[in-house]
Amino acid sequence: MRVAVVGASGRIGSLTVDALRRDGHDTVPISRTHGVDVVTGGGLDAALAGVAAVVDATSTNVTDEAEAVGFFTTATANLLAAGQRAGVGHHVLLSVAGLRAIAGNAHMAGKRAQEAAVEAGPVPYTVVPATHFHDFAAMVTGWVERDGTAQLPPLLIQPIAPADVADVLARVATGAPQGRHRDVAGPEPQDLIDMARRTLAAQGRSIRLVPTWHGGVFDESAAGDVLLPAADAEIAPTTFDAWLATLRP
Repeated sequence: MRVAVVGASGRIGSLTVDALRRDGHDTVPISRTHGVDVVTGGGLDAALAGVAAVVDATSTNVTDEAEAVGFFTTATANLLAAGQRAGVGHHVLLSVAGLRAIAGNAHMAGKRAQEAAVEAGPVPYTVVPATHFHDFAAMVTGWVERDGTAQLPPLLIQPIAPADVADVLARVATGAPQGRHRDVAGPEPQDLIDMARRTLAAQGRSIRLVPTWHGGVFDESAAGDVLLPAADAEIAPTTFDAWLATLRP
């Protein structure tokens, strides 16, 4: 089966390409690195020729909500229009579990707009909501660390390994469109601050961690269990402890 992977130069995209190729599928990597720009639409029609399914694993690091919404809606509109022209039969979108409950976060706002565009679009689709990744605590710490101190929200999440997400995306893309897939999550709930502390220790780093809902990338709308997967979630195998064991100081 011929499958295009959008965001193929990123972490999840590259792992998805690997998973598809491992299973014997023909893949088309799509990214600016590969000469295709989903925001302008440049190169999309040629890239999607003969493609049966598209996996969209694009992301952005912009922190302004309007910019995030603009990026995701523009890129998705271009992908869906080109996919319709090419006769693509399945559009698979990687999304975020708990997305609809979170306010005050630019990335989440962008992803909500992206989901809405896919659901209203002309191509049969599957939205795959995944929990945050094992290295999410380290990423957030890096975003907010100032002079050896990081103010972190006390989030409760159930982190998942990127390779496990890629395996699910590859499997879903080569099947029939489902509309909305079950949440996909790692095996165990974790506290973000404890995850950060343990990750820093495994890396041999020392940063003072301050729990707070103020001044960070999440507000109180993310408190409690809103970022945990639904009860019927598909549980991936790789634990946070297994991931920690791969880190080196």
